[in-house]
Amino acid sequence: QVQLVESGGGLVQAGGSLRLSCGTSGNNIFNRMGWFRQTPGKQRELVASITHDGATNYADSVKGRFTISRDNAKNTMYLQMNSLKAGDTAVYYCRVGNSEVWYNIWGQGTQVTVSS
Repeated sequence: QVQLVESGGGLVQAGGSLRLSCGTSGNNIFNRMGWFRQTPGKQRELVASITHDGATNYADSVKGRFTISRDNAKNTMYLQMNSLKAGDTAVYYCRVGNSEVWYNIWGQGTQVTVSS
């Protein structure tokens, strides 16, 4: 069973930056890796995704502010978040999948709180 471990969240003022990390267990190579986020009462939404060869996709709300990256040798993914806004406050989760579907595997998430 694949395990995902997110880290790097915290409390930051609006305009600040944070870098999230997602580690995966084993030696699995995933075609897609992505970051999702969730606020109370809302469904988890896709923030950014990246394929094994580095193709990226971003939600409109984070374009130009967030950068997703991955280190395939370390089975690790990152999310650099700059110019943070109060609306970015959420629990952030990483997820993995193949080219067609996301696997139903979630980590514990990491809380990001942006104070205005």
